[in-house]
Amino acid sequence: MNQSCFIPFNTSVDHISPPKQFTFPFYYEPHPLTIIAAKELQHYLKTQTDWEHNFGLDPKKRGLVIGKMFGVLVVENQHKELGYLTAFSGKLAGKNAHTRFVPPVFDMLEDNSFFIQGEKIVNQLNASLEQKLQDQAYLDCLKLVEKEKEIYANRLKVNKDLMRAAKKKRRERRKTGEATLNETNLNELKEALKYESLKYQYYLRHFNAYWEARLTKSQAKLDVYTNEINSLKAARKAKSSSLQKQLFQQYRFLNIKGEYQSLESIFEHTFFKTPPAGAGECAAPKLLHYTFKHSLKPIAIAEFWWGASPKSKIRKHGNFYPACRGKCEPILGHMLEGMDVEENPMLTNPALGKVLETIYEDEHLLVINKPSEFLSVPGKTIHDSVAYRIQQKYPNASGPLIVHRLDMSTSGLMLIAKNPDVYRLLQRQFINRSIKKRYIAVLDGLLTEKKGYVNLPIRVDLEDRPRQMVCYDFGKSARTKWEIIEQKDNKTRVHFYPITGRTHQLRVHAAHADGLNTPIVGDDLYGKKDRRLMLHAEMIEFEHPISKERMTVQVDPDF
Repeated sequence: MNQSCFIPFNTSVDHISPPKQFTFPFYYEPHPLTIIAAKELQHYLKTQTDWEHNFGLDPKKRGLVIGKMFGVLVVENQHKELGYLTAFSGKLAGKNAHTRFVPPVFDMLEDNSFFIQGEKIVNQLNASLEQKLQDQAYLDCLKLVEKEKEIYANRLKVNKDLMRAAKKKRRERRKTGEATLNETNLNELKEALKYESLKYQYYLRHFNAYWEARLTKSQAKLDVYTNEINSLKAARKAKSSSLQKQLFQQYRFLNIKGEYQSLESIFEHTFFKTPPAGAGECAAPKLLHYTFKHSLKPIAIAEFWWGASPKSKIRKHGNFYPACRGKCEPILGHMLEGMDVEENPMLTNPALGKVLETIYEDEHLLVINKPSEFLSVPGKTIHDSVAYRIQQKYPNASGPLIVHRLDMSTSGLMLIAKNPDVYRLLQRQFINRSIKKRYIAVLDGLLTEKKGYVNLPIRVDLEDRPRQMVCYDFGKSARTKWEIIEQKDNKTRVHFYPITGRTHQLRVHAAHADGLNTPIVGDDLYGKKDRRLMLHAEMIEFEHPISKERMTVQVDPDF
């Protein structure tokens, strides 16, 4: 058996008990063994000279900056010795395989692989296509057709304008004749006007027929080239599709029961049917596949980010992260079959034992203080929520009750309507942005400015829900004002004033490199997990929909 990827611990771990169950990879606290393994791998990354890769940590280093997700999997070998495996997601230093790291499930970049050979054909088709697109004869024909169409359109417009003007004059002549001419002369005028109208119509038909023949002739010359171009595009598409399908079939993942399943078959039952780009190249599937293939016993897994963050997503250097859902959840669903895995904590109701505190109430509405880790509305697997509790407490209340939402992890004030009319009037205030809200948060670091404004558009990360990402192409406008309250112990307490209300807006604007670049304490999605997310909706100001009184409600956080 090839043991080259099995790495014994340099640090003594005899005093650390292994976990009783394997890590639930989509939400976990790193086990002490994986933390030690990660530190040893990070030491290697800092000191190695085996390859060159610009992680963006050294401003003097040149080349494209690419941060990477690395994974460690603590395993037990046949001699009952503990060690660990390491892996990276995607390519590292332009290669899929490196000494010390487990190999990819399938190395598409291996010399003379079908993928390399197939890519050569695709590249040849691309080169031929580019040559056709740059052919001067093709460009001349394309330019001629466009010019002819432009001339025809301009002349047609001129003719139609002349015809409209002539028609207007005929109408005026007819009207004058009806008022001044006798019947015989009027009939003669009408015949003359009719002849004139027919003459214009005949001319227009002749004009259109001439230009149709002229355009057809120039288009036919162009079609000789466009047919060749379209044929090359079709061939390229067919080859790329065939190559991709063959690639999906080559990625075959092993589980602890000895069962293989291809990437294609794993994803055929998912919503998108087709594997997303990069599926199977993440660290976790590589680590588990190697473990099962070499009869090692998996103990615990963890993944961490190394280097600069991507522009759109939020990744902090050295932080641990769960496996991504879009690419890895279907794959790991197969790979973890038959293993004793920790229970999914997201299936446990976080609101058990927590109560909703009523801050203000009258016959029309109420304002409640939602605890952290408490759903605003029912989720996919957990029904308990603010909406459910309110329905239970006010069974006679009608219509929508929840006027707005807070993230599950965010605590603070929520407006509740007791009837549809009040709901509609409060909703209108949110749409008009006449409702004022203020949040308080503790950031994990120190800010240099005293106050500011963040404007970063946000959309959901389709490959890793519920995370959000900054996207200037498809994101929705998201704007936040902020100001410092105090700074101490390397933490910054701030007020947030959201102008828009996007999902995770304050969390993303705090953590993103183009925002405050300082995550909120306890943010398990964009920062580091703590006892709770230090984000609280402390104040809301609105106009009472019935009394029209301007109301301000405030409640302090528990941090």
